[in-house]
Amino acid sequence: MSESFDVVIAGGAAIGGSVAYHLAADPGFKGSVLVLEPDPTYARAASALSAASIRQQFSSAVNIRISLFGIGFLRAIGETLAVDGEKPEIGLVEGGYLFLATPAGAPILAANHALQTGLGADIVRYDPAGLKGRFPWLAVDDLAGGCWGRTGEGWFDGYGLLQAFRRKARSMGVVYRKAGLAKIDMKGGRAETLTLDDGSRIACGKLVIAAGTGARDLVRQTGFDMPVHAKKRMIFTFECREKLEGFPLLIDPTGVYCRPEGAGFIGGSAPPPDADPDATDFDVEHSFFDDVVWPALAARVPAFEAIRPGRAWAGHYDMNLFDHNALVGPVPGTSNVIVANGFSGHGLQQSPAVGRYVAELAAHGSFRTLDLGELDPGRLAANRPVVERNVV
Repeated sequence: MSESFDVVIAGGAAIGGSVAYHLAADPGFKGSVLVLEPDPTYARAASALSAASIRQQFSSAVNIRISLFGIGFLRAIGETLAVDGEKPEIGLVEGGYLFLATPAGAPILAANHALQTGLGADIVRYDPAGLKGRFPWLAVDDLAGGCWGRTGEGWFDGYGLLQAFRRKARSMGVVYRKAGLAKIDMKGGRAETLTLDDGSRIACGKLVIAAGTGARDLVRQTGFDMPVHAKKRMIFTFECREKLEGFPLLIDPTGVYCRPEGAGFIGGSAPPPDADPDATDFDVEHSFFDDVVWPALAARVPAFEAIRPGRAWAGHYDMNLFDHNALVGPVPGTSNVIVANGFSGHGLQQSPAVGRYVAELAAHGSFRTLDLGELDPGRLAANRPVVERNVV
């Protein structure tokens, strides 16, 4: 065996990069770290292709706490992840999420708002008149109200975040290698030897699997299976003739969303479950915009009746079909394998807190700061879902 690392991380996008950085920054950890990333261009990584946003408007306390830490990290990223005085820039815009509710959804909106504000999130709740006063371009006749993140929510450059993690981690001694993990040799519940796709072999003390849509096949090699599937999501761009001041990241009751991007907007929606097969390509279905996204947006924002569609792209999310929440923690039946997967579209915003938590597990065997044990993969066998009503 020619090489050995204390921690090997399979996957070098936002989650893997955050784990690597937090390990290197942990004063109690002095070991060696290797990050395996088969495509350092990240051309098809979810971190580079998503709408890259952050919110506290979840219905579960663990997700709210994760994002409260995350927004603080993003605000301070220029100082935290600076290298040789060069500060990364991720273009954070705290424009807020605006969740809208019809009368049927009003009780859930109210309960979520109480939980979010009780944990310290800065979320304002509006009745229809308040919505119209704050967002005059909005159609509110069918609404019971809405909640808007006054601060702490918005959007940013996801590719910039993953590159900032990568650059900082490398400056602190983390080794990045252009290679994929092909085979995990298990012995007595331990991952002992890793075979890379170039044929080389590496010994590891701890293995962290943060390989996005490729993680399920890797985790299976340890004897554990996860209900995580690659699902395609499409993002469409468009321009509007009218200038709409103070536009947030709008979540319509239909599930369709949009937000500002440059001089225009981006938007999309998840398809219904019966029209959401496992992803096999990155093709864009433009009819989905014409038939689903645009009609919902035009009904909610009348100015969107006259728009100019632009480019569109598709990416793959690692969707946890058990409860649409991340699987983070030791892989059941193993003693040195940790997984961070199944983020279901929330990986970028959760990467700071999850990376810190996984780094603590790898370095110390347990958490030292924020306890994310509720997301442990063992909840699958226990049939203990993390209930999240605000799945977007």
